[in-house]
Amino acid sequence: MSEHAVESSKPHPATSGWVLVAYASAAGSTAGIAERIARGIGRTGHAVACEPADRADLVGVEALVLGSAVHDMAWLPSASDLLRRTAVAGIPVWCFSVGAVQPRGPLTRLMARLEAQRVAAGFPPGVLVRDHQVFRGVVRLRGVPWWGRLVYRAMSGRPGDHRDWAAVDRWAARVAAELAQEGRPHQNSD
Repeated sequence: MSEHAVESSKPHPATSGWVLVAYASAAGSTAGIAERIARGIGRTGHAVACEPADRADLVGVEALVLGSAVHDMAWLPSASDLLRRTAVAGIPVWCFSVGAVQPRGPLTRLMARLEAQRVAAGFPPGVLVRDHQVFRGVVRLRGVPWWGRLVYRAMSGRPGDHRDWAAVDRWAARVAAELAQEGRPHQNSD
């Protein structure tokens, strides 16, 4: 298991109608956000599991929340692959992306909007994407070439943990409310 994998216990294989929160994380930031979303949805009574996208099994899944780190304005391959499998299965999906751009000024707002549009343009046809939310993650400049660090600093970027937990919690609550409103998946009776 990866050092950034989120432990979860899947609902029993015979259980149908559960929510899978899956993620593709490069350095752990996206995994942390996925875990937080899974806890938020689970608190509302939904059966939920959280695991890396490359190990995700869609058997019994009635709804998927899928997130990925964004590198070069694209999702990581394991998240894109799971999204393609979801299109075939016809499962509704709520997507989230984790990037480094903080939309503060006109240039960074434009960059963040373009990044979100480019990521969404890469979603395969037939996927029932209910929402696509973009969050900021943890930015580490170690290993980034000097010119990349220079560009990031020129955009007023700063390394560090920029995850907005309140925004993550609000989005998880909104997803849970939409699931409940649609009557999917079935809520726990415990």
